[in-house]
Amino acid sequence: MAALTSDGAAGVSGATGGDGTAAAAAVAGASRLVIKIGSALLVDAETGKLRRSWLEGVAADIAALRAGGAEALVVSSGSIALGRRALGLPRGALALEHAQAAAAVGQILLAQAYSEVLAPHGIPAAQVLLTLDDTRDRRRYLNGRATLRTLLGFGVMPVINENDTVATDEIKFGDNDRLAARVALMAGADMLVLLSDVDGLYTGDPRRDPGARRFDAVDRISPEIEAMGAGVGSDAGSGGMRTKLLAAKTAMRGGCAMVICKGETDRPVAALLAGAPATLFRAEASPLTARKQWIAGMKPVGRLVVDAGAARALRRGASLLPAGLRGVEGDFTRGDPVAIVTETGDSVGAALVGYPAEEALAIIGRQSRELEEALGHPARAEVAHSDNMVIWDAQGAEASAEIEEGSAR
Repeated sequence: MAALTSDGAAGVSGATGGDGTAAAAAVAGASRLVIKIGSALLVDAETGKLRRSWLEGVAADIAALRAGGAEALVVSSGSIALGRRALGLPRGALALEHAQAAAAVGQILLAQAYSEVLAPHGIPAAQVLLTLDDTRDRRRYLNGRATLRTLLGFGVMPVINENDTVATDEIKFGDNDRLAARVALMAGADMLVLLSDVDGLYTGDPRRDPGARRFDAVDRISPEIEAMGAGVGSDAGSGGMRTKLLAAKTAMRGGCAMVICKGETDRPVAALLAGAPATLFRAEASPLTARKQWIAGMKPVGRLVVDAGAARALRRGASLLPAGLRGVEGDFTRGDPVAIVTETGDSVGAALVGYPAEEALAIIGRQSRELEEALGHPARAEVAHSDNMVIWDAQGAEASAEIEEGSAR
């Protein structure tokens, strides 16, 4: 049941107008965070120059998070703003081709800036450019997820931005708040931090209404909450409180908590951890549980038949390897949902398959060392990775051994 504040706003918990204790505790307990940085924080509005000292503070925050055992990714605006200045383009709205040209120039400058501020901390940076379609198409989603996971495994910090050089109105996110929420789910993050020019969600616009009160925590985006965000502007980019609430909806349903906090201060994440005012949006489930539910709800387009030994290994949390594969049914491609069954027809689970059907057929029963020879190209070891799999118990429910947090990393 949704908690109620004194004014009866459904979906809100905690006192209004207090400190950011709830948000600080949630951020401190996160293992993988996505930090969203808008253009207004990164680029000086008057000069168009990068706010270098501020970005150095963010880099120090990221280094501190890593030292504490957490992984961090950044979703950053700023490429068009930086490219506009480099090309000498005027203020105001830009024609599409001018905006895309500015983005092409600015993306290099943005990536260079992050690389330079992270280098003193021994953290390499990588640039990842996405469009909305990259998060909608299952194969591209899985490719992006695998890339982000691999970069984090190498100790690299991904810097993600919308691919404005090719994105048109039909395939744009339109704001990096929603992009950040999609990235958080793609990366399996358990916390999304939106650095903003306001320190949380208020009952009204605090810049116009001195009586507006800030909420410490939100459990559900109710119609009352949505109404509070309507018309409340935010930073100078394309976002606003409405887009932040849309991002919160996406994140919370996908098992990722979200925090809105003020980003203009030096070391904004350190300030957040120290209890600076903020609003916490609590996740509805863990990232892994939400992902398993998503996979379980898909309609299979094929079947993978496994032997008894493989079925036992899957129930212990293992990935499906070709050696345990005994049959392939259906016409599917990489990333499609498939059912997993035993040779006697018992249902084992469901998965997003790692190979197209014709290649899966070619590697049935093979050892990992034989895959490249069988396929004619370097190949992944798993037919279906445990990250992309849900396993049933004897009653058809998720086996608890398959949803351990460790299998998501």
